[in-house]
Amino acid sequence: MGLILLIIVIALVLGVLPRWPYSKNWGYGPSGVLGVVLVIVVVALLLGYLPRTF
Repeated sequence: MGLILLIIVIALVLGVLPRWPYSKNWGYGPSGVLGVVLVIVVVALLLGYLPRTF
């Protein structure tokens, strides 16, 4: 479970980088969504909903 979650987070981090010309106009949308996902994951880890395998 932890390895899958780590792979998903790495894929999300690579996905929010503005590497292509059309994605430079997206603003803070993709990184804001990634921030919310990371906060949810950290809270779930702290509350014990996810196993600590990292």
